Amino acid sequence: HVDSGKSTTTGHLIYQCGGIDKRTIEKFEKEAAELGKGSFKYAWVLDKLKAERERGITIDIALWKFETP
Repeated sequence: HVDSGKSTTTGHLIYQCGGIDKRTIEKFEKEAAELGKGSFKYAWVLDKLKAERERGITIDIALWKFETP
């Protein structure tokens, strides 16, 4: 299931549910584009390690708590 979009889908869900603001997503989009990985902006919500972002893979687990209405 490598490269199936799990982190991207989860990051997008967190954003859509208000768990992270638009400004942060725009920051991730800019930084990802600078590395030639513009489509990774939502994955970067969870992928924090430099190696994860450079290689485009998840290395470490991430936990994110949010509440829905």
